[in-house]
Amino acid sequence: MGAAATMRLCLALAAALGAWTLHGAAGVAQSVAPPTAGVVHQVGPTRALKLPSDAARIAKDGDTVEIDPTTYEDCAVWRANGLTLRGKGGVAHVTTKTCQGKAIWVIDGDRTTVERIRFTRAAVRDKNGAGIRLTGGTLTVRQSVFEDNENGILAGSAAGKTVTIEGSRFERNGKCEPDCAHGIYINTVDRVVVRDSVFRGQKIGHHIKSRALSTTVTGTTIEDGADGTASYLIDLPNGGDALIARNKLQKGARSDNRSIAIAYGLEGARNPAKSVRIENNVFRSDLPQTTDFVRNGAPNPMTLRDNALCGLVVPLNGPGTVATSLPCPKP
Repeated sequence: MGAAATMRLCLALAAALGAWTLHGAAGVAQSVAPPTAGVVHQVGPTRALKLPSDAARIAKDGDTVEIDPTTYEDCAVWRANGLTLRGKGGVAHVTTKTCQGKAIWVIDGDRTTVERIRFTRAAVRDKNGAGIRLTGGTLTVRQSVFEDNENGILAGSAAGKTVTIEGSRFERNGKCEPDCAHGIYINTVDRVVVRDSVFRGQKIGHHIKSRALSTTVTGTTIEDGADGTASYLIDLPNGGDALIARNKLQKGARSDNRSIAIAYGLEGARNPAKSVRIENNVFRSDLPQTTDFVRNGAPNPMTLRDNALCGLVVPLNGPGTVATSLPCPKP
């Protein structure tokens, strides 16, 4: 092959690689642009974008928003997909102001990641305000803080959605005036995962309420403390698959519901369940009367194994098996 022919072949290959092609049933090629990296937007008092809401108005799919670690009395509605929203060099604090009568941050987009953000004092007219109100798709929250809100996180129902919470802290959230708000309240989604987090001092309501088809809570501390007035520590009102394992749990003397720590299927067990396992947890009740560690209102059995139960505690009320129990650890 001569030099000219070789050059023509190289140019043809370069053109083919520069635009991806898909062939339909009729064999017609269609050009598809290759994916592009998102833009990084910087937010802070000394930057062009002063507030998170400034970034929310211009963010496009796949963008990253980095927020300087100071306090912003601001709310935002995030509509793009694939966003990463994070505190840069520390935890950024958003407080008090709410959007759409819903939340400090309303997330309409799908595949959103929130990292190192502190949400405080979310309150709205219908008393169901949230640090984050998820109206879009899948959400991941990492290393974030939710304090003194009506709801920490409130998520609507959506098929295929997953809500993941990792390494985050929820304190003094909740209200029941007239309806109850919770530390987190996730409606009917595919999956909820809570790991390595802390829920403490909930005000009425439940620390964790999930209507998901599958709920996993692992490595997490959930405690009323001395002043918390929570109802349930964990509420899975419609059943579903569940793994609750390796958690530290405590029901306080001021609890609003003194008979149940973990509730399962008490509002109609409409979610199918293949596996419900509650194992390797340490639970302490500070109440003077007997408390059910787990109340199962669904027909499907569950398995309790290797839980340490401290105080006046009944391991399981309802269908299931208590395989083994561990002694209460010394203080």
